[in-house]
Amino acid sequence: MRFIEMKDLKVPKIYTIKKTDKEILEKWYRLMTIGRAIDEKAPNYLKQAIGWSYHAPYAGHDGIQLALGQVFVQKKDHMFLYYRDMLSAMSAGLTTEEIILNGISKATDPSSGGRHMSNHFAKPEWNIHTMSSVTGNHTLHAVGVARAIKYYGEDAVAFGSLGESSVSEGFVYEAFNGADKEELPVVFVIQDNGYGISVPKKDQTAQRKVANNFSGFKNLRIIHCNGKDVFDSMNAMAEAKKYALEESKPVIVQANCVRMHSHSNSDDHLLYRSESERNYVMEYDPLAKFRRMLLRYERFTEEELQAIEEEARLEIKTAHKAALKAPDPSPDSIFDFVLPEPYPADKYPDGVHDKEGDKKKLITALNETLKAEFRENPDTFMWGQDMANKDKGGIFNVSKGLQQEFGKKRVFNAPIAEDFIMGTANGMSRYNEKIRVVIEGAEFADYFWPAMEQYVETSHDYWRSNGKSSPNVVIRLASGGYIGGGLYHSQNIEGALVSIPGVRIVYPSFADDAAGLLRTAIRSEGPTMFMEPKALYQSPKAATVVPDDFEVPFGKARIRKEGKDLTILTYGNATHLSLDAAKKLEEEGISVEVIDLRSLIPLDEELILESVKKTNKVLVAHEDKVFGGFGGELSALITEKAFEYLDAPVKRVGSTFTPVGFNTILERAILPDMKRIYDAAKDLISY
Repeated sequence: MRFIEMKDLKVPKIYTIKKTDKEILEKWYRLMTIGRAIDEKAPNYLKQAIGWSYHAPYAGHDGIQLALGQVFVQKKDHMFLYYRDMLSAMSAGLTTEEIILNGISKATDPSSGGRHMSNHFAKPEWNIHTMSSVTGNHTLHAVGVARAIKYYGEDAVAFGSLGESSVSEGFVYEAFNGADKEELPVVFVIQDNGYGISVPKKDQTAQRKVANNFSGFKNLRIIHCNGKDVFDSMNAMAEAKKYALEESKPVIVQANCVRMHSHSNSDDHLLYRSESERNYVMEYDPLAKFRRMLLRYERFTEEELQAIEEEARLEIKTAHKAALKAPDPSPDSIFDFVLPEPYPADKYPDGVHDKEGDKKKLITALNETLKAEFRENPDTFMWGQDMANKDKGGIFNVSKGLQQEFGKKRVFNAPIAEDFIMGTANGMSRYNEKIRVVIEGAEFADYFWPAMEQYVETSHDYWRSNGKSSPNVVIRLASGGYIGGGLYHSQNIEGALVSIPGVRIVYPSFADDAAGLLRTAIRSEGPTMFMEPKALYQSPKAATVVPDDFEVPFGKARIRKEGKDLTILTYGNATHLSLDAAKKLEEEGISVEVIDLRSLIPLDEELILESVKKTNKVLVAHEDKVFGGFGGELSALITEKAFEYLDAPVKRVGSTFTPVGFNTILERAILPDMKRIYDAAKDLISY
């Protein structure tokens, strides 16, 4: 028997103009007629200052968008649309009124309650997931949820829809590569209209058909279809879904479309498309072609089609009136759904304990807590780079032994692609609310920058979806210096991360706090950035007694040393330097209070301000750069809320405004040490 390559597989012609039931044809024509009428009406809402400030017309994509929605099964399959997918959303079940509610940003919009840009359609309760405006980035989410579909053995498919130009993005390649490697049931639908806004396809890729760039992928099937033709699109999508289900392998459907109008209402295609080209695409209007076919093959009479069109007009009119009467979002709601309520950590409400026993190193505390939480919740997963190679568990062996105990389906290696690691974690956590994903976001914190696109995406999922979608992800990063690591191995990044709302950020200094914060982070809903000071993994200074059930609430700082003359606010490696400096100052008769923040977002403002009122002088000591570091926010907070209690300006100690050097002599010159903290404290005392 000849081996049949995937490119040789034929697409069965299940749907044709002659064989398809009239009832189905009527449903399709009704959807296409209503969708096109809204598509053409949308710009008028903006002209009348009603809304729809962003509209990307789908005209010319009608066939493939109808087909995508028709093969989707609500509450079973998972779908990730892009901003041109209005008809896809309607075909999947969104009503005319729901589409208009989204367009004019009403509080009852099922996608975001008016929080997201118009033309971004979703209904999370049906598994039509929220997406952002970053074109193609949701392909990673589709891969992540397909991973969950395969793990739990569900008879379902994930769909990811995108334009052909978004295939130029690196994260789209990462999605295709990951789906191919893991053999996941995901269908990527590339709607190819030849343009990325005004950039023609020839400026994007050398291939005339962009899907063929991926023809060398081992497990990935590619299907080409005419996205302007209803029947060719339906047959292609039906076959793609069937193949993904039966083979548990990914499929790309490339649909050849035309863009009949400008990219969006902020674009003018008259500036870059000739009149002949514009006339050409109008001639290929899919709706007009479908209507002609229905008449030519005598499936409908002219009177029957006109009756459907009249019903469509009345439906839009009714939906329009209802949508205009719907409530607008309340300005008071902007603080709702920034972060879900965390796990309460009731056993240790202040995040402190008085247990006695043998001390454990910070790395041991992390490892044992991970194992305990994996035993506690069988829906916990972990992946990253170097996570599971025989006896190795992460670059520093924090996850050592987890794969051996919990198996390769729950703990596994990811490609060296940080965006993929982050994005698929977001996607997998969408499958059900029980899932908790722990990732090593990068080998070192410095390497996390390629994942920032997905980090930002994850940060506003909960807010953007109006509380309907929460990525339950813990991002572990080995952070900081004092190991002679140098560039990309010793930088601190928390100063940049704290400016992005929607993610908790914690930074422990001791083993018990590391265990307690990690337990709380994994059990909580919503994303948490867990910064691990790698210089303390094996340090005796960070070793403590660690209760097996220890929990540390978010937003609870810890007084490491009480004092009355000066407050030092610190975290991470700098906590130990600050304690050493405080001890030396104590010998000189200066009483220093050292507060270990532990949690940066949220922040324990109450304890900070109480200490300021008591000591009247504040030194902020952290490892990150002073300029642009988190200490600037602490200084601003104290100046705004406790200025009258200050006897001196808030002073900061941190790294110099340079990269961290590799040579230990350079590193010591750049990073803060005990002496610099001591000297700064002395200056404040004498102020």
